[in-house]
Amino acid sequence: MQLARQHDTRSEAGAAKGVELRVDCTEPDEVLAERAKVDREAFGILYERHMRRIYNYVYYRTGSVADAEDLTARTFYQALSNLQRYRVQGVPFSAWLFRIAHNLVANWHRDSGRHRTLPIDGLAELPNPTDDPPLVAESSEERLELRRVIARLPADRQQLLILKFVEQMPNAEIAAVMGRTEGAVKALLHRTIESLKTQLTADKAGKKG
Repeated sequence: MQLARQHDTRSEAGAAKGVELRVDCTEPDEVLAERAKVDREAFGILYERHMRRIYNYVYYRTGSVADAEDLTARTFYQALSNLQRYRVQGVPFSAWLFRIAHNLVANWHRDSGRHRTLPIDGLAELPNPTDDPPLVAESSEERLELRRVIARLPADRQQLLILKFVEQMPNAEIAAVMGRTEGAVKALLHRTIESLKTQLTADKAGKKG
């Protein structure tokens, strides 16, 4: 399965400008997270490591640079405020961050009453469920149609596709972010792909008719 390339929106976000990653730090996230409870510099390293991915995720789910900047900042503020409660529980620290971002975006949608539109220019490629295998949209027209179909999906299924094909997360991490079991994530992914197949086939048949 061909996966989506991550959209680098760093130049679009004021919060991301001027950040230089500390590539010399090789400590695992979980070690840094424990140290960050008493050392703010350690949390700064975690921020630099994960800010871009969190921003990209929020941007895909809101379609707004300004809202993505705001919600990303709030994600890390909440993470810092609740760091004493963080415990290593078999999933990466990044999944804990994504869970915070997930909740903030869900509240944003609920409060604004808006249905997220998939940023068309943000995704290079998404899997094409009409080809098996490989699952890939070949032409720009096919990719555009695929994004339109995805944009009509319920929010949780859109989120699942973003986590799976943009963030390239394994099912166990997706389960932690979405608050589901790994089996439930696997089943939802299968149903979502099948739904995309059905909808794309119906749309093509409608155009021919």
